[in-house]
Amino acid sequence: MTDSGNTGRNGELLVAEFLRRNGYTVVKRNYRSRFGEIDIIAENSEYIIFTEVKTRSANSLFTPAEAVNAAKRRRILLTAEDFLAKYETSLQPRFDVAEVIVSGGGGDRYKLNYIKNAF
Repeated sequence: MTDSGNTGRNGELLVAEFLRRNGYTVVKRNYRSRFGEIDIIAENSEYIIFTEVKTRSANSLFTPAEAVNAAKRRRILLTAEDFLAKYETSLQPRFDVAEVIVSGGGGDRYKLNYIKNAF
């Protein structure tokens, strides 16, 4: 796997652990449909949360959330609809974005900015 693949995977692990520590149950990771992929699907007593994780280096020109453009949001929405059609729930859907900023000489420091109701 490439370094960027490992970095992205590490970012997703960090966010999944963050969600667990904050009372969410991670239901699925890397859920795929013909429309796209959702990095993390989690839930609590009120919401089913579809989280897009974007990991970037600290010196990136754009914030990670800026990478979740209109086309990406549409793919996430369609994929979430696919998931909800297969796994019925009474929970309110919510779409979040997790920005993971990697810094440090060896890329060993992570800063998390979790954006609820991002779109």
